[in-house]
Amino acid sequence: PAPPNASRSARPPDSEPDRHLTAHPTVTAPSNRSRAAPPYLCGPAALPPCGWIPCGFVHTSGRTLATFTSPSALVWAARASWVLLAVAGGGAFGDALAPHSRPVQIVGTVCLWVGWAAVTTAMVIPSVVSLTVVRSIVPGAVVLGVAAAVQASSTMAGSSVCVALAMTSLALVTSGELGRYFVQASAYGDEQRFPLRPPLSFLIPTVVSWCVLCTSAAVGPLALAAGGWWVGVPLTAASPVMGWFLGRRFHRLSRRWLVLVPAGVVVHDQLVLAETAMFPAATVAGIGLALADTEAADLTGPAPGNAIEITVRDMGTAVLAPTRDKPGGTALHVGAVLVAPTRPGAVLRAAAARALPIGPMPVR
Repeated sequence: PAPPNASRSARPPDSEPDRHLTAHPTVTAPSNRSRAAPPYLCGPAALPPCGWIPCGFVHTSGRTLATFTSPSALVWAARASWVLLAVAGGGAFGDALAPHSRPVQIVGTVCLWVGWAAVTTAMVIPSVVSLTVVRSIVPGAVVLGVAAAVQASSTMAGSSVCVALAMTSLALVTSGELGRYFVQASAYGDEQRFPLRPPLSFLIPTVVSWCVLCTSAAVGPLALAAGGWWVGVPLTAASPVMGWFLGRRFHRLSRRWLVLVPAGVVVHDQLVLAETAMFPAATVAGIGLALADTEAADLTGPAPGNAIEITVRDMGTAVLAPTRDKPGGTALHVGAVLVAPTRPGAVLRAAAARALPIGPMPVR
């Protein structure tokens, strides 16, 4: 060890400099160009996976937090909580079905295991379709867990564990990290997909239609098992039809991405856009967090939360999705657009790694 009075200049040449001495370190792009850190970003760029972190977040000195919050770790946590739900929640669901007739018990048990197996298979094989399956079924586990807790009042401890595991699974499968992990599993070649937040105007009808679909799918078979033909037959017959129609609409939420490719930036959003919007890398003037008074074209839906602003040097074209008033869509000539990824900081880090210009750019 060096003597206590040794100067910092006596450090061996291969030693790592103190990161905390640099207020705004530089990012080294793949093209070996160094660029000064944007003023609204902070944190050491050489410490993955944190890298540049948007303002308002603090970089921790250790890597433990980043490890436990990585997409793969959250996916495994979701798998574990879902498996534990079958182990710990079986008793609560069994006690809830016990007062009913034997046919109702059999049908209810089969339906529970089919739903659990579908989610388990989707979690083992991540893809965009699997993301839709997981996010469509797991919320029903919370509803069924609460219903089981109300019915099986004698086993309050087991019911509480069941509800807690179901809510944990729901929180994990709706996280942005798990969403990106699943959509990235279906990516082609050198592309990075970042899911977009759903528009509020579309999310509310989706929740209502999901409640109708789940009620029909759960009540219909149970009513048939109990002998309620007038209720069971129409609900059971309507469930596949609603599942096909609504399932395609649910799947559109999973197919909304901001994509970074070697050729540039792509906005793939069949909900807001009539066709994919592409911005070549040579025309991208800046990518950064959108300011409150920006005049960029809003392609978020609109969606709540922070948005990313993409500014281009040459005017581009974005075609909005058709509406009743404009069935052919609306073509916009844009110099800047807004998108709302679930994790804006991850987009900025990935864009910087691809040597795209990072920073707020004024709309011309």
